[in-house]
Amino acid sequence: MQTTQPDSQEEVIDFGNGQPGPSILPTELLETAAAHCFGKRDPNQLNYGDEQGDVSFLEGLAEFLTPRYGFPVHPEELFVTSGNSSAIDMVCAIFTKPGDTVFIEEPTYFLALNIFQVDYALNVVPIPVDDEGMSLEALEAALDDHQPKFVYTIPTYHNPTGTTLSQNRRERLHQLAQENDFLIIADEVYQMIGYDESKKPPLAMAQYTAGNKVISLNSFSKILAPGLRLGWAQMGPELMKRFVTFGKIASGGSANHVGSGIALSAIELGLQDKFLDGIKQIYKHRTDVMESGLRENLPKSITWEKPDGGFFFWLTLPESLSAKALASQAEAFRVSFVHGGQCSNIGGLDKKIRLSFSFYEDEEILEGCRRLGLLLKSHL
Repeated sequence: MQTTQPDSQEEVIDFGNGQPGPSILPTELLETAAAHCFGKRDPNQLNYGDEQGDVSFLEGLAEFLTPRYGFPVHPEELFVTSGNSSAIDMVCAIFTKPGDTVFIEEPTYFLALNIFQVDYALNVVPIPVDDEGMSLEALEAALDDHQPKFVYTIPTYHNPTGTTLSQNRRERLHQLAQENDFLIIADEVYQMIGYDESKKPPLAMAQYTAGNKVISLNSFSKILAPGLRLGWAQMGPELMKRFVTFGKIASGGSANHVGSGIALSAIELGLQDKFLDGIKQIYKHRTDVMESGLRENLPKSITWEKPDGGFFFWLTLPESLSAKALASQAEAFRVSFVHGGQCSNIGGLDKKIRLSFSFYEDEEILEGCRRLGLLLKSHL
């Protein structure tokens, strides 16, 4: 490998890009699924669609999810969304007003943080994360001072830390929601993207939806293609009433009627199952490649844990380095990443860096690790 700094004309390798890369996106699969969908010649496929979502799609989705989740999923629990960010926005619009308190993990998904703080002016209270996920001891202490409208959690292969909420904590979190009358908004987009069959995560928080305290959010962006703009929310009947009567839905119908028809065809043809199994192997390989690249190029003082699922490595820097300062200088080394402060509600985590392996091919991952190593070594 080169040991020199890359030329300023070279393209930046952006490890902040937490999405599937072009080589993964299934153009042929979706061409086949779309042909199958529109080959049915059903004109209703081009209408507004039912508020909750097309019944056939919801039935097909429930049938797909049941073996993947490991417990029965029922169509009446499912609601079509136009993706996870839209679903988070919808939750805020339905259940909060400016100034309301919500609990989030520290760190958390930085773009969700923007929705809560900037778009809806919510009072965001951070709850720390450890090796077993959200600290429920800290959450219980926070409940002594606050009454949250909801707790937002990424329970499986957390973004950005990669940690998974333990089964005991999942049970206790649901119990606390019932005792203290708050909702749990479980962002479960990585639930089905684990790479080691011997280390399966606990069952999705969607297992608790019957109690009407959990809304589980998921998306085809991670398991098929982001451009479909298609996801789903899973919830109990009382919460479902709030969603199907929400003004935008009552006026416009299904959040994505055409897209759900194409996804249904992908499920019916067995293409979704096959594709999901395939991309899990690709991502598993890319975690190995990034692990190798980091070990070869980064100073020994930089530490991390190899993720068992999801899209991210979460690096810890030595005390002498600032992640924010490094991020501001990274472009000169033609590399980019998310620094920890972007994932913090309290301006902390300046010793943390988030790297995504999902977008790039092997050579680009290794070259990006080389460039990152040069950046880090220039400051040590």
